[in-house]
Order: sequence, then structure tokens, then C-alpha cells
Amino acid sequence: MVTAPALLRARRAAAEVTDPELPMLTLADLGVLRSVELAPDGAVTASLTPTYSGCPAMAEMRAALTARLHAAGFADVRLRTVLDPPWTTDWITPAGRRALAEHGISPPGPAPRPHPGPVPLTLHATRHSVPCPRCGSDDTAETSRFAATSCKSLWRCHGCLEPFEHVKEI
Repeated sequence: MVTAPALLRARRAAAEVTDPELPMLTLADLGVLRSVELAPDGAVTASLTPTYSGCPAMAEMRAALTARLHAAGFADVRLRTVLDPPWTTDWITPAGRRALAEHGISPPGPAPRPHPGPVPLTLHATRHSVPCPRCGSDDTAETSRFAATSCKSLWRCHGCLEPFEHVKEI
């Protein structure tokens, strides 16, 4: 039987799971945890949206989410992947954006808005600068389109001379 306290316990447990690549963020703060539902038979279904197709962290996210829900007392855990609508960096919560900046990672700006028709191919960075998460300077430059993970790029601040990662807008 579904009870409000059990559903709340499942949602809280799921919301505590951290991202394996950005451990300062929970899956909820990252915006990939879409929903947590409790069926009448007690089965918990958590829905996840990957940050991008083929995201290698999804397997770790699924394993951690399953383990956390089992630890919270739910024996039957089901995970569902939701691809539509696709994830966007706009889904990162304000708390998540603050956590990124507090850990020296520049949070993404607004995601590009989809438009009808063919998607133009651009072979250059879509942003000319991002604010430095350490000193706030806009005098920054991208040094590598890819950083530790493909969803981040590497930048250098000309103000404080520190390198930093930036979460790309998707």
C-alpha cells in the first residue's frame, strides 16, 4: 500500500544520490532525477534523464540510486530512462549552480534554445568567455574544449591566472 510517508522517504533517499562525475551535486540538483513514484505493491520507480546520449556516468547513477533506495528499505526498485524531453543544463537547480561555483567549476549559462529545421554545425566555442568561479573576472579564455569529462571544457582566468572547468551549455 502506498503511503505519503513511504513516498516521501523514497523521494528523499533518491534526492540524496550524488553524481559520480560532479560529486558536489545530487542527481536532483543536476536535474537528471525526473521523478520517484511508489506503486501500490511497494515498488519504487525512479526516472532518470541522461545528460547526453551515451553518458558513461548513467551506469554509476543507476547503481547508486538502486543501492540508496534499497538502503532506505525498498526491496523492489525499478529505474526508467526518460529521453523526452532531453536534459538541458537549464535543469540544474540554483543550489546546484552555487555548489559548482563553490567547488571552482563555472556553472553553465542559459542553454541555447532549439529552433526548427536543421541544426547548424559550429566548429568553434559558442561562448567567448565565462566568469571565473574563483575571482569573478570575465577576462577568461578557453584552453581546451574538453576537460575531465566531455560535458566540461577547460578555461584559464587572466585575472587570477587560475585554470578552471566550465560545464558546457546543452
